Amino acid sequence: MSDKVIMLGNEAIARGAYEAGVKVSAAYPGTPSTEISENIVKYKEIYSEWSPNEKVAMEVAIGASISGVRALASMKHVGVNVAADPLYTVSYIGANGGLVLAAADDPGLYSSQNEQDTRAVARAAKVPVLEPSDSEEAKEFTKFAFDLSEQYDTPVIVRVTTRLSHSQGMVELCERTEREDRPYVKNIAKNVMMPGNAVKRHLHVEDREKRMAVDGCSMAVNKVEYNDRKIGVITAGIPYQYVKEAMPDVSVLKLGLVNPLPKNLIMEFAENVETLYIVEELDPIIEEQVRAWGIKAIGKEILTIQGEYSANLLRTAILRQELEIEQAAAAPMRPPILCPGCPHRSTFHVLSKLKIHAAGDIGCYTLGAVAPLSVIDTTICMGASISSLHGIEKAKGKEFIKDWVAVIGDSTFMHTGINSLINAVYNQGTGTILILDNSTTGMTGHQDHAATGKTLMGETVPAIDLEMLCKSIGIKNVVSVGAFNTEKLEQVIKEEVAKDELSVVIVKAPCVLLDKKAITSQYKINTDICTKCGMCMKPGCPAITRRSDKSVVINDTMCNGCGLCAQICKFGAIQKSDK
Repeated sequence: MSDKVIMLGNEAIARGAYEAGVKVSAAYPGTPSTEISENIVKYKEIYSEWSPNEKVAMEVAIGASISGVRALASMKHVGVNVAADPLYTVSYIGANGGLVLAAADDPGLYSSQNEQDTRAVARAAKVPVLEPSDSEEAKEFTKFAFDLSEQYDTPVIVRVTTRLSHSQGMVELCERTEREDRPYVKNIAKNVMMPGNAVKRHLHVEDREKRMAVDGCSMAVNKVEYNDRKIGVITAGIPYQYVKEAMPDVSVLKLGLVNPLPKNLIMEFAENVETLYIVEELDPIIEEQVRAWGIKAIGKEILTIQGEYSANLLRTAILRQELEIEQAAAAPMRPPILCPGCPHRSTFHVLSKLKIHAAGDIGCYTLGAVAPLSVIDTTICMGASISSLHGIEKAKGKEFIKDWVAVIGDSTFMHTGINSLINAVYNQGTGTILILDNSTTGMTGHQDHAATGKTLMGETVPAIDLEMLCKSIGIKNVVSVGAFNTEKLEQVIKEEVAKDELSVVIVKAPCVLLDKKAITSQYKINTDICTKCGMCMKPGCPAITRRSDKSVVINDTMCNGCGLCAQICKFGAIQKSDK
């Protein structure tokens, strides 16, 4: 008899990969997908890795699939952009061993720079998509995805969203199915995508989509639930849960295969209900296709294209119910802010003091854009800080960027910053790049990367030396400095931005959350000396607060003993004390 346990949606995907006999897993951490790999690594039968970026992760999985084993790549929706190059081409190549991409979208922008819809990418790439609606389905759909992949010779996307990735549900545990590796057979026509081969494989892709659209009508992942036929709803994924909560008596076509869409099943359902609604978060992917078939349906004209849905949203939009919402006491705003003791705060304080603009990147340090620091001027995507600074310099000249730097974290630098830096060297750029090396991928929960010396599977390996790497590509000016040595840091930044050459400053200090035991001292205010000048408030440390009488107090439950405030205080009023 199998066990049932409560699992996160991401945890259930990992379990599904294990039960499906997966042997290789590759990913780059990105909320809301990170926990997939963090749980896969618990299964020792699966080789698991953090790749330097999503493109590499996808290519690792593709290589494993071509060799004949089942392989998984995992990433968030913007990571799919990075992986798009190999994804579009492997759609033509297909799969030998089952090949699955787990992609986590983020409606509501809880941790992302946009709300893109992976289904739109999948349609363009002509890759089938399965969309589960709870943790049990997340596991089972993942298993089914590998079967589909091998049956139809295609990569398959399992698409989830933040709400499913990070919510829990009951999951039935089954045994792992060990599968013999599929034989590798040299096949240049299938696996080498040069034009003469690709044009023939494109025919295979189009035929595959037609077959799957027909076969999807009888797939168990697509379910029709007839109840009151005055209202019929086509939905998929987490929105199915909202439909069932808000309108338990309506008829529902719950799609598990959302690309390609099962046309005949949809047309049959539409003919059997009076009014058809399509409930899908983000883009009208299903709606546009259904309307293109001449089927009348109501969708985005009453439902938002932005953010997450809810049962109440459907009650008001579809049922037109007036909801009595009890007004709760307004909670105080809690803006995102760097942690107490974060080494990035020290760097941003120095940049703010020097009135220097920063081209920013994706990471905890993006919060340098938030008041009172307000140093980060731009944030685009992973690795863009260096490239965009290079673009500014080429557009406006060397003098313009004398009060600019690029700011990038160590993990993001390994992700796509290296290419951007090579471009700046190759195209004779000038400018100063700050690599904020906190020895981890901090934003997504402290994952290792190629410069930390440890793999996802816990192996100790040689760490990439950032200083040597920068010098090896031709940068003469490479300086390492401690993040909390503010006097030295200020001196170094002044010197480097004044140069008419490319320079890299590696600002080093581990993330304060990596080892809380390392905190042995804190700081307190000596009220006899404090002049209430407020200088210690400028870096915006949440451990320091100001009372109505302008006196300052340090919260000893939050202080991590970094000492930045003590360096700023000109009167010696902030003093170290043993913890």
